[in-house]
Amino acid sequence: MLKKMILVTTVTIALTSSVMATEFMDKTWAKKTCDAWNKNSTLTKGLAEWSTNNKDRGYKLIQIYRTQCNTKSKIQLNIVNKGGKAICTYGGKPDGKKVDYDVDYLMHASDEDWTCMGKASFGCGAMGAMMSGKLQFTGPKVEAMSVMGPFGSFLELTGAVKGVKSQTCPK
Repeated sequence: MLKKMILVTTVTIALTSSVMATEFMDKTWAKKTCDAWNKNSTLTKGLAEWSTNNKDRGYKLIQIYRTQCNTKSKIQLNIVNKGGKAICTYGGKPDGKKVDYDVDYLMHASDEDWTCMGKASFGCGAMGAMMSGKLQFTGPKVEAMSVMGPFGSFLELTGAVKGVKSQTCPK
């Protein structure tokens, strides 16, 4: 009887865990976003040259967070140029690499604005989000504007990778 109870409990926990959604912009979401980046040819091919502007460090960093969760909730994507493509090699909490805003990016927005940008709704495309202030942005703005199409695909990726925008901020 005890073995049966343990088995039922184990199965219940496993099923519950698999049904639980990923929190928007937590480390699991960041990993999924990195994987989705690598499957998106607009990003991998369209940002190939962009990814080489890295001050010879071999990587570019993109850090993003939900405004209401403050900078402590940042996640990071590490982008490198591999084989002539912009490849995401890491998605998770900031990994200690030095951020240089001459070549790296920090972006944040409210959950409402992330939702709008993720759907590419009217006024929430890359240019609209930057110009309207929906997307708060630190980094090389001229460079970002030169790759507006792929940048828009990145913003849409934030909506394509599912995540729950709860009142609880990711840790």
